[in-house]
Amino acid sequence: MLPDQPVSSPVRRYALLAAKVSVSLILLVVLFSKVDGADLWATARLASVPWLLVALIVYTISALAAVWRWGLLLKAQHVHMPGRTLLGSYLVACYFNNFLPSNIGGDVIRIRDTARVAGSKTLATTIVLMDRVLGLMALVFVAAVGATAMGRLQHTAAPIWPVWLWAGFLAGVAATGPAVFAPAGVGWLLRPLTVFHAEWVGDRITTLTGALSRFRDEPGVLARCFGAAVFVQASMVLFYFAVAYALHLDVTLWDLSVIVPISFIIQLLPVSINGLGVREATFSLYFTRIGLPIHSAVLMSLVAAALVMLFSVSGAAVWSARGHH
Repeated sequence: MLPDQPVSSPVRRYALLAAKVSVSLILLVVLFSKVDGADLWATARLASVPWLLVALIVYTISALAAVWRWGLLLKAQHVHMPGRTLLGSYLVACYFNNFLPSNIGGDVIRIRDTARVAGSKTLATTIVLMDRVLGLMALVFVAAVGATAMGRLQHTAAPIWPVWLWAGFLAGVAATGPAVFAPAGVGWLLRPLTVFHAEWVGDRITTLTGALSRFRDEPGVLARCFGAAVFVQASMVLFYFAVAYALHLDVTLWDLSVIVPISFIIQLLPVSINGLGVREATFSLYFTRIGLPIHSAVLMSLVAAALVMLFSVSGAAVWSARGHH
């Protein structure tokens, strides 16, 4: 029997939530204090609805590609789930990610849904973590390609040196490669944890290393999943480009190919409510460096976030259809 797990303090949870809300509000207040409300409203009124619909379609395609990638990872572990079930789980996860003050909620949903079929929460968690790692590596890869293209095609230097982005991507490959291609080493590194509960921890280490071994035996699947991850992140760049085009903003696709992935990486820091404020501040800093007004960055970010939340509402319908309250 497992030892009792400590219960997290509600006071601590609420304190962390209050801190995140404070960071988001402070950043938004600072940004809006530097924005001319008339310019913001004038730009918003000229938005092209058809192009906003195009942006929503691009985002939908990106989501479908993400579901396909998740399904490939599951099949590599001999876990078979209908595409409709995966799509429903993904939509619910999107809903939780955008309407709860943490991105962890969506991952919990995906792990819970697949654990029932996989027969193991550890296996389901490993699959979701692999999905996350591939997505993060694809983010850095797309940013590196975008920064390199800016220098070679536009003959302008990106605000972030491409060499740093390529170095970050290669560092990610170097860090994750051994885990996949030498899973026994991962098990050896985790073995000291068995001192806390030998049988329980040992079983989970065995499940983890077994899952990594199956990924190692399917290099083609991992390659396709990484390609799909790059497609997803590139689609997100196109999504923001369509939003910027709808708002008649003078920002290039190559600029967005750098700042959009970087903004996603920064939003992973658990310092705000779903990246609110941090995302807008990141876009504003970048737009200022390329000579664009702050109000254009704030507006593009907020409109894109509103479209994502609109898409995520479909997850609420799926959640309700499951009979949850």
